[in-house]
Amino acid sequence: MIPERHELAGSGVVFPPMGVGTWAWGDKGTWGMGGYDTSLTRTTIHDAWEASIDAGITLFDTAEVYGRGESERIIGALLAGDPGRAGGVVIATKFMPSPQKVFVRSSLLKALRASLRRLGLASVGLYQIHGPISLRSHEAMADALAAASDAGLVEAVGVSNYSAEEMAAIARALERRGLRLATNQVEFSLLRRAPETSGLLAACRDLGVLPLAYSPIGQGRLTGKYSAANPPPGRRTFATHPMSVVDDVVALLRRIGDAHGGKRPSQVALNWVMAKGAVPIPGAKNRDQALENAGALGWSLDDDDMAELDEVALDGVRRGFNRFWQHG
Repeated sequence: MIPERHELAGSGVVFPPMGVGTWAWGDKGTWGMGGYDTSLTRTTIHDAWEASIDAGITLFDTAEVYGRGESERIIGALLAGDPGRAGGVVIATKFMPSPQKVFVRSSLLKALRASLRRLGLASVGLYQIHGPISLRSHEAMADALAAASDAGLVEAVGVSNYSAEEMAAIARALERRGLRLATNQVEFSLLRRAPETSGLLAACRDLGVLPLAYSPIGQGRLTGKYSAANPPPGRRTFATHPMSVVDDVVALLRRIGDAHGGKRPSQVALNWVMAKGAVPIPGAKNRDQALENAGALGWSLDDDDMAELDEVALDGVRRGFNRFWQHG
């Protein structure tokens, strides 16, 4: 059964079973608002925000690098303009630990305070290290996160794109400072099952760390909208597979969805991620996409469905990691 809620370790923060990833909200060069998806506007984002929250999807994940802070500014405006809905929302954002940030403690606190100004918040529910690229040690990174926690600026702390070994190391460093590692955000979907087959999800369970899954529908590849004859546009490079292979996965998703009352391929794909114990954070650029995401909630795949999907799931090879990892 898919849990109705997740309590983050070492905090009072509660996550719903699904969230919204907001990389596209403000990243003009990659996704829209000047990129290839000209249908993405502040109005469509507002509609997605309302529809998501009304469906119980109250977690919104962003980062300082998304549109150079524009995603955070958009969320800040939504929070300020919709106080009725904002009360139940949990915001997660991230710190970019670029190698040149040698003084990581002061850099993290400066970046966090800038994120909070853009969001219009006194603190965030979850603050994450965007990836394991800092030249400083796990101990130094844990010191920085502890300083943010001691200052009352964050309620829970997490990481993103960390391996099982890296995750365990920073978890130990945080424990020495009286903190728990709450989350690890990784790319996870039927097109990139590697976090499960590599043992990362099992390591999360052992540590009490909640996995967050970005690109859980393969950047739209698992919606049924695209095919080998109609490939997705733009720079969708995560979990890259030939669309002829993806078409076979989508065909199974469609068949299983039909057996569950007409669920769409994306809804089956998201349900599979939740059944694995992860919280998917698909994007939502408009009301229709938000409602389609919400259709993954309130029902469960059975054991036979899971076995069939496991059989076709692909480990996935993420190309251009150094260039693209920061967007998770």
